[in-house]
Amino acid sequence: MHAEILLENGWVYTGKDAGPSRSDIAIGGGRIIAIGDGRDVQATVTPDTRRVDLQGQLVLPGFQDAHIHPIFAGIELLQCDLTEVASAEEAVATVARYAADNPDQPWIVGAGWSMDLFPGGTPGRELLDAVVPDRPVYLVNRDHHGAWANTAAFEAAGIGAATPDPEGGRLEREADGTPAGTVHEGAMDLFNAVKPAVSYELAYQGLLASQQLLLAQGITAWQDAWVPIPEGGHADHLEVYRDAVKAGDLKARVTACQWWDRTAGVAQLEAIVERRDSVREEFDPLQLNANTVKVMVDGVAENYTAAMHHVYLDHHGHHTDNRGIEFFEPDQLKEFVTAIDGAGMQVHFHALGDRAVTDALDALEAARDVNGTNDHRHHLAHLQMVRDADIPRFAELNAAANVQALWACHEEQMDTLTLPFLEPGAEDKHYPFGKLAGTGATVVAGSDWPVSTADPIAAIHVAVNRTAPGQDLPPLGPESQKLSLKQIVDAYTHGTAWINHLDAVTGTVEPGKLADLAVLDVNLFELPVEELHQAVVTQTWIGGECVYDRAAAQSPVPETARGHQPAVTQ
Repeated sequence: MHAEILLENGWVYTGKDAGPSRSDIAIGGGRIIAIGDGRDVQATVTPDTRRVDLQGQLVLPGFQDAHIHPIFAGIELLQCDLTEVASAEEAVATVARYAADNPDQPWIVGAGWSMDLFPGGTPGRELLDAVVPDRPVYLVNRDHHGAWANTAAFEAAGIGAATPDPEGGRLEREADGTPAGTVHEGAMDLFNAVKPAVSYELAYQGLLASQQLLLAQGITAWQDAWVPIPEGGHADHLEVYRDAVKAGDLKARVTACQWWDRTAGVAQLEAIVERRDSVREEFDPLQLNANTVKVMVDGVAENYTAAMHHVYLDHHGHHTDNRGIEFFEPDQLKEFVTAIDGAGMQVHFHALGDRAVTDALDALEAARDVNGTNDHRHHLAHLQMVRDADIPRFAELNAAANVQALWACHEEQMDTLTLPFLEPGAEDKHYPFGKLAGTGATVVAGSDWPVSTADPIAAIHVAVNRTAPGQDLPPLGPESQKLSLKQIVDAYTHGTAWINHLDAVTGTVEPGKLADLAVLDVNLFELPVEELHQAVVTQTWIGGECVYDRAAAQSPVPETARGHQPAVTQ
């Protein structure tokens, strides 16, 4: 085959070698047909070959995000976006400005505020009442495990002092029981019947807005970690993806995780399998598949809902009786995970606390005992705390560690809302990436955007340094928890390709693989580790097509999608 495109005069990290080498890449028919610096590559070149001079830049496999929420992120970018506010006052002013600019919207809806901007991480309704007294306001926080609402929103939902905390949720309350303004976890659902549904048009535009940002960060494939079965008039995200493929608008390769409704029981599996099968019949799995189920096992540590073996501490360092929230009893989890596995589907767990990790691994062990071994490639995301006894079980059960490396550093939310309320020595057990990799676990990487930036470069920097870019704080935890640059780059490329069942055709740079590539302005492997965050994506290629070129881009990547943003998770 003759080369249609030749990427030359650059460094290439194949993912198969210890580091980059000087090589050229010949591309034809959307695939890599030759790689190297000799006659094999030159033999593919014709006068019609388009030659791209890399000028010493680095080519590596396209980044793949193993845990991300692009449609939700895009929707939030198009609503009242609080991701960049730096103080409580700025958050309130942003809401006021958005409300003034959108006088016809019956509700002010948005997301992105950070808990560490407010005392105890729980802002009050009076702050919103002061600027928007006449319309309901409902704003999800950055980790998407809580929301901030004004008085009008509570009244519209019929929530008052007599409203009990729902199962799996909690309302912050004033002394007389009146809702104070912040709700957690399942209590967010109390607003579902009255707050505006997300329209199909908004969801579609959100996907396109997100894809533009993700392509600019070298991301060529992702696993959308929350694709719910639609209800209540909300847009069907799977339909959005399907229509985007048909229209030719979806450039990236997408694995859609179908959401496991914690109230619907095992009976919901039939509809999930039907949706999986309908996608499988209609679309190329290299473009879109829906063979994954997302199971939320617990909450998050900063609002004390992550399921822990050890009890949380109070503000005086004393033991409480709270070990967090498990959304499923362990036997119930084993039952439906076994059923999902038996249906040939992958399970993608949210497991943040160490007790949630134990329960998820126990469920996978139970599934293996019933169904036998298979190649479904289940994975556990977040892994903020993991018991030492559970570390080797990942490799034993062929369960991948899905890491959000950006969070593995000291920052305000970690140091004021999390570590003080966990067991002594918890810092040394946080995000045990090095231990997991050392026991042979497959490590894959994701961002959880919009909870935190989607930028793989920022996450790579933190994984290697355990500090945020430019941060004057000690590394989080011991040196043994750091990943090498190769380990985290591999996690973001062929590690996630493996999770997405795309590893046969993507994830490494070698002949026969699809030409899904990212180009960086510098050789990442030659940078001092404290400067890794300075690397910039200049081009992104998918199937031999340049889908992003920084030099030709009309506008830079917005700050909402770049840089360090501390937070936790969906």
